[in-house]
Amino acid sequence: MPEPMRDEGLRSVLAMLAPGSPLREGIERVIRAGRGALIVIGWTPEIEAVVSGGFVIDIGATSQRVAELAKMDGALVLDGDAQRVLRANVHLVPDPAIETSETGTRHRSAERTARQTGQPVIAVSESMGMVTLYYGDRRHTVEEVSALLFRANQALSTLERYRARLDEVSATLAAREVEDAVTVRDVVLTLQRAEMLRRIALEVEDHVVELGSEGRLIQLQLDELVASVADDRELVVRDYLADRRRKLPRVLDDVAALSTDDLLDSELVASILAYDEEELDRPVTPRGYRLLSRIPRLPPRVVERLVDRFGNLPRIMEASIAELDEVEGVGESRARTIQDGLRRLAEASLLERYV
Repeated sequence: MPEPMRDEGLRSVLAMLAPGSPLREGIERVIRAGRGALIVIGWTPEIEAVVSGGFVIDIGATSQRVAELAKMDGALVLDGDAQRVLRANVHLVPDPAIETSETGTRHRSAERTARQTGQPVIAVSESMGMVTLYYGDRRHTVEEVSALLFRANQALSTLERYRARLDEVSATLAAREVEDAVTVRDVVLTLQRAEMLRRIALEVEDHVVELGSEGRLIQLQLDELVASVADDRELVVRDYLADRRRKLPRVLDDVAALSTDDLLDSELVASILAYDEEELDRPVTPRGYRLLSRIPRLPPRVVERLVDRFGNLPRIMEASIAELDEVEGVGESRARTIQDGLRRLAEASLLERYV
C-alpha cells in the first residue's frame, strides 16, 4: 500500500496543481505547445539567494500568462499561493554540490533549488511532457486525470472491502460485549481493521487533493465510507485500554505510527493497549462507551457519568431505572431511554450474529 502523504505543505502545493486551477491549466498549455518550463512557488530570502537576472513582473498568474511567460528560457517565480507571477526569465543558481539524481539540466536545477530552499519547484519536461514537483527532498510526478481517477477508484474499491470487514468485526465485538465474552484478541482485531481503513482513506484523500474539481464524486463516496471510523477507534481504546493513566491521543498516535507489518502483529497492538503479549485470549469487560454512544440523543457527559458510576457495561445493562436515575443528568425519562436503547442494541447485535 502506498504511504499516504502526511506533509500538509505538499498537499497544499498539489492542490494548486490540481485540474481546474490556473497553474495546472497554464502548465497544460505549455505541454500542448511542446515546450518545457521551470516554476518556483514562493518568494523567500532563500529563493532570492539562488535567483539571478530576469524581470520583476508581479501580475496575476492566469493560465494564459503562465503559458506565455514560460516561453522564455528562464524560470518563473510565483508567490506562495501561486496567485501572482513575481519574476520571469530568472536563472536559478543553486549550490552545485547538492546531490541530485536527475540528469537533465532543468530537472537538476529544480531538485537542487528545492533541496536548498525548501520551496516547491515544478519542472515540465519538454521532451516527454511530464510534470515533476520537487519539494524539499521529495519528488512527486504529477499524473494525468485519467490515471489518477483509475487509482482513486481502485483505492475506493479496496476501502469498500475493508469497510465491510470492519463492520463484521465490529458487529461481532458488540455481540460479545452484550454476552460479556470479549477477549483481547477481539479488541485488537477491531482496532487493526479500523486503523487499516483509516490509512486507505488517507490514500484516497491524497488522490482527491490531486484531482481537484474532478474529485468531487470520489470525496462524497469517501465521506460515506469513513463516517464514524475515527469515533470508533477512539471508543474501542476508551473501552479497553488497560492502563487508564495513558492518554487517549498518545495511544492512537502509537497505533498510527506502526508500519503495516507491525499493525498486523496482534501482540504488538495489544501491548499498546497495555496488555502483555501472552494475554490475547484474556477475557476483558468493556466500560460501555461504544454501546452507549449508539443511543440517540445521549450526551457524552452523561455517558462519562454512567461509566464513572457503574464501571462497566454489564453493570450499566443490569441497572434498574431507579439506579440509572441517580446519575446526574439522567432523570427518569432518560433512564428509560438508556435501558430501552441498550436492550434493543443487545437484541440487534445477537440477531445479527446468530441469524
